[in-house]
Amino acid sequence: MKTATAPLPPLRSVKVLDQLRERIRYLHYSLPTEQAYVHWVRAFIRF
Repeated sequence: MKTATAPLPPLRSVKVLDQLRERIRYLHYSLPTEQAYVHWVRAFIRF
């Protein structure tokens, strides 16, 4: 018997991406690097 599981709310992923951006800026990474990291994390969250 399968049980239905609700998908994670999108608000949680927004918070994770905000934390990622803060950390990247703290480490003084370039803007293109930040954008690339956010792109890959967003793709991973959707997977």
